[in-house]
Amino acid sequence: MLGITKDLGLSASATGVLLSSFFAGYALMQIPGGYLADRFGYRNVILISVLMWSVFTVLTGSAWSLTSMIVIRFLFGIGEGGYFPSGSKALASWFPQNERSRAMSFMLASGAIMGVITPILSTHLMTSVGWRSMFYMIGACGIVITLLLFFFLKERKADALPGMATEQAAVKPKAPLKTVLKTPMIWNLFLAYFSVYAINWGLNSWMPTYLVKARGLDMTSVGYLSAIPAFVGIFGMLLSGYILDKLPAGKDRLAAGILALVTGGLLYLMGSASSIPMFIAYQCLVGVFFAFISTLIASASLKSMPAELVGSANGFINTGAQVAGVLTPMLIGFMVDAFGGSYNAAFIMLVAFAALCAGALFTARAKPAAFSGLQARTAAYEESTGGTNI
Repeated sequence: MLGITKDLGLSASATGVLLSSFFAGYALMQIPGGYLADRFGYRNVILISVLMWSVFTVLTGSAWSLTSMIVIRFLFGIGEGGYFPSGSKALASWFPQNERSRAMSFMLASGAIMGVITPILSTHLMTSVGWRSMFYMIGACGIVITLLLFFFLKERKADALPGMATEQAAVKPKAPLKTVLKTPMIWNLFLAYFSVYAINWGLNSWMPTYLVKARGLDMTSVGYLSAIPAFVGIFGMLLSGYILDKLPAGKDRLAAGILALVTGGLLYLMGSASSIPMFIAYQCLVGVFFAFISTLIASASLKSMPAELVGSANGFINTGAQVAGVLTPMLIGFMVDAFGGSYNAAFIMLVAFAALCAGALFTARAKPAAFSGLQARTAAYEESTGGTNI
């Protein structure tokens, strides 16, 4: 982002708007993407999402002004937006209940892995070939991945369990989104996901600029330092999935709420850290706790909702995360400009989001009784057949 802002001559506020434009499109596509996955299958939605991601990555390298970049990044978000809800539905189709947190943690960890690779790779590419060529190269790799998915990604729908066709039909909704919106726990998860991702997007989008402008580091050093918390986050993500599959229902949300409060304290310490090593150490702990909280929220609907609702449910929940992606970078940009380049107000805002996340998790209700009976019978059947629901 530093290379783009310098080339296009963007202010902090304009940079915030640019960062948010992608998430605006991405957020708008979450609910439609989940519906399309439930209606037409996750394979088709995933293929289209990855293809559109690749095309708009290439087009990003062709942007000539702030306006053109905003439009491209907005359409970029629209194109990619169906990936997460359709991927969630794929996990619900392939994995039994007691393995879905681990499956989700692997899916989320792919993003954490790129969080390690991207800062290092992008800084080297920007300094060697420029940011435009960098986007061309990454987009070409995406097109190759799309072709591989076309040949190797398969659709696999859950079969009706013996003796349960009537019960399945009784809970299968005619209006998936309406049914999702009537589930109180989904609203809590939406708010919690919004809050925790407000922290995540705030740190990911602005910490490189903060380290350069407020801490005086060069771009290469920032690239390596930014990779450290992301690398730690990979292990946190994978470990969190294993732990969550072992925790009793309800205890997982309590633990995540406590970690959200601790995260708020760590964010305060980050803002007042006296040295770069301490700053990075606090950020690493924030990354580990973020991994646990985000994995819990993303896998909760996979465990508590019928398979027919998973795409719509996670599409709605993830809308909260993407709305945070729209608002947080812009808010931080405006705050930095308003306070003369100081980031103190931005850190205070992130602490408040941590408290909001904790409150949403502490007050989350149990899953609906209508779904609980079906899920219990499904789990019993899985156990009797060796742990498979397909």
